[in-house]
Amino acid sequence: MNDNTILIVTISLIIMLSPFFAKFLRLPTTPVEIILGSLFGYAGFLHDEHLFNVVAEFGFLYLMFIAGTEINLKNVLKTPAIIIKKVSLYLLILYVFSIAFSMQFGLGKIFIVLLPLISVGLVASLSKEYGKTPWLNLSMIAGGIGEVASIVILTITSAALKSGVGLGLFQTIMALLAFLLFMFILFRFMQLLFWWFPKVATALMPHQDKAEQDIRLSMGIFFLLVGAMLFLHLELAFGAFLAGIFIPTFFEHKHELPEKLASFGFGFLIPIFFIHIGSSFHLDALLMTGLIKEAIIITVVMTLMRLVASVVFLKELGAVDTILFALSHSMPLTLLIAMATLAYSANSIDTLHYYAFILAALFQVISVMIIIKVINLYKVKQEQRSK
Repeated sequence: MNDNTILIVTISLIIMLSPFFAKFLRLPTTPVEIILGSLFGYAGFLHDEHLFNVVAEFGFLYLMFIAGTEINLKNVLKTPAIIIKKVSLYLLILYVFSIAFSMQFGLGKIFIVLLPLISVGLVASLSKEYGKTPWLNLSMIAGGIGEVASIVILTITSAALKSGVGLGLFQTIMALLAFLLFMFILFRFMQLLFWWFPKVATALMPHQDKAEQDIRLSMGIFFLLVGAMLFLHLELAFGAFLAGIFIPTFFEHKHELPEKLASFGFGFLIPIFFIHIGSSFHLDALLMTGLIKEAIIITVVMTLMRLVASVVFLKELGAVDTILFALSHSMPLTLLIAMATLAYSANSIDTLHYYAFILAALFQVISVMIIIKVINLYKVKQEQRSK
């Protein structure tokens, strides 16, 4: 067999077998896919191939699209003003903490952006396991707002790393502001259109849909917004994320659609992205002096800063749920890896810190998932005793 055949067979086997390994190890499937990608990459079964890179990039964009489908903009806008203020304060504390920590230890400016990143991708997986609990509902709202902020910062940082601080960055910010204004007008227009003519939504996505019109329209929105980002030279992930928000916001009657879209993504495209990330992490790097220490420090700092910032929700959630809320935001796996990769390719961080961030992303998912499970079991036992 030639190299490409081995590559395809290996990816197929990892996709098929990862859920079984994850079940046996009692871990989420995502870190297992990354670990297997790293192991098989080290063994020479996975190699750098253009098509592999392209499909992995598409998998990342689709993951951001799925993350967007977890956010119903109408529900977010109905959030009480006091909660929005506390979410804003929560995010502000994260960035203040990040600035103070980076300056205190003489870290690069890119660390200020990396440490407070928030992603709702794994928060969505927690909601499948623990249900719609108060701490998870609030986590989704705060996480959604935080992820939008993170992706906006990612877009600006990406432009700054590529073109430097100058005319190019100014043009990117102006393009981003113009696009956000256009999207706001479009959202308002569609809101009014569907309010005055509610049958338009069911005409676009009928209940009885033999032609899979809902999937076709969803993919059309996805590619249109990604294409718009490509034309404007903005971060493609931002367009994918906004495309996902369209689905639950304007097509609420298709309750099953986000799950259908997620099933396809998590069954095929998204695992390839994580396998690719694993294959880019060379196991020899574990022997680098100080790597594991750096990864543990990053993991601890990112978790502690969220625990400190989440104190603003203590009144609404109570002590235990506040801790669970903070932990749920301590796993920005996709954005952290994407941003670290971007920073590394722009020579803003060295090889040691690039591998440290990837390793920290894995440490976060594994450790946080276990801690959340232990705390939740303790909480359930306490509730049973009080009855």
